[in-house]
Amino acid sequence: MSDKSGTAVIGEDTAKTSHRAKLQSVMRTVGMAPVLIILAIIFQLLSDRFISVQNLSIVAQQASVNMVLAAGMTFVILSGGIDLSVGSILAASSMVALIVSNIPDISFLAIPAGILLGLIIGMLNGSLVAFVRLPPFIVTLGALTAVRGFARLLGSDQTVFNPSLDYAVIGNGDIFGIPWLVIIAFAVILLSWFILRRTVLGVHIYSVGGNENAARLAGIKVPLVLLFVYAVSGAFSGIGAIMQTARLYAANGLQLGQSYELDAIAAVILGGTSFVGGIGSIWGTFVGALIIAVLSNGLVLIGISDIWQFIIKGLVIIGAVALDRYRLAGSAHT
Repeated sequence: MSDKSGTAVIGEDTAKTSHRAKLQSVMRTVGMAPVLIILAIIFQLLSDRFISVQNLSIVAQQASVNMVLAAGMTFVILSGGIDLSVGSILAASSMVALIVSNIPDISFLAIPAGILLGLIIGMLNGSLVAFVRLPPFIVTLGALTAVRGFARLLGSDQTVFNPSLDYAVIGNGDIFGIPWLVIIAFAVILLSWFILRRTVLGVHIYSVGGNENAARLAGIKVPLVLLFVYAVSGAFSGIGAIMQTARLYAANGLQLGQSYELDAIAAVILGGTSFVGGIGSIWGTFVGALIIAVLSNGLVLIGISDIWQFIIKGLVIIGAVALDRYRLAGSAHT
């Protein structure tokens, strides 16, 4: 009798464990998509203008720049790091792109110049993390301030304008009704998915984030992986700069990109990527960026002041980190 009873208990525990594992698998697959849908419904009920073709197009365009920055941030956080400098890099790259665009003989180099500067700064961050072994938080926190100062220095602390910007179509044009900003953002997401899920390099990024020492013992060149992810983050910030300046026809080293790093981090964590690295997906980041955009747009539509918008966004970030901790705790129990 006791053997049968013990077997029954074990079988019941196994069934519960299996059910919990399946539930968590479903939660990881679905991610925050239900939250996105619920937010959209709430804002539509509070303001009947939310779910309209025009407003949804605005939301998609508002999400596009953050989506590109968050894609780069996903690479970094998956590797177990953090990049607090993306907003400052965007500002510096924007200044360079606008300055070059105002020089007639080389205006065609504006886009590559902006992206190249982002790549170079990202590689500098990556070199300090990968080879000098400085903590990512300290390196990118320092870069946040230093690069912001560099951006202000480039324009003598003035706003740079170009009303006849060569690449303005990127920020204001569309193809078959789909804005170029949305097309670029989606292309970045697809490229990121391909690298992370269809290449050996992607496997190495997850491995380094999961256990850096084990990855090193397995023969993975950890410093090169770290250099790559910060370079990607910097380059994507440069792309974001081109998208932003194409919309605004202007750049300002002091104001442009302020707090963008917070939105990018929130999008990544909301999307299910773990703050400790090794767990997450780019499609989760895609949904997370849409949630941030829907939240920002919806709060404006229902008349919430800027002050409360900052408070709510801050609470969303805290909630996202708390959710990350809960997911990790759940995984540890299975």
